[in-house]
Amino acid sequence: MEHTKAAKSGLYLCQTANAVILAGIIVLFIGIYYCVIKAGIPYQDPPLELQIQYAINMGIGGILVKDGILISVCGGIARLLLNLVLKEKQKK
Repeated sequence: MEHTKAAKSGLYLCQTANAVILAGIIVLFIGIYYCVIKAGIPYQDPPLELQIQYAINMGIGGILVKDGILISVCGGIARLLLNLVLKEKQKK
């Protein structure tokens, strides 16, 4: 009975790690959207309002891209470590 309980908990942890990776990818794509679509190419001589709007959108996009990559990498590392631990327990 304990073996199945451990297997289920390992499966739940793997699914959670997969969800973290997926969430990071979604955040990454939202950041790319902000950088490419919302901010876009800056105007040649924009008024101050458009300069501020561009800077805000690029700032948001940059932060989201950085955080999305970080979340995905951390989720991938967690998934890799979890797989190593689960394989080690299965050998015993």
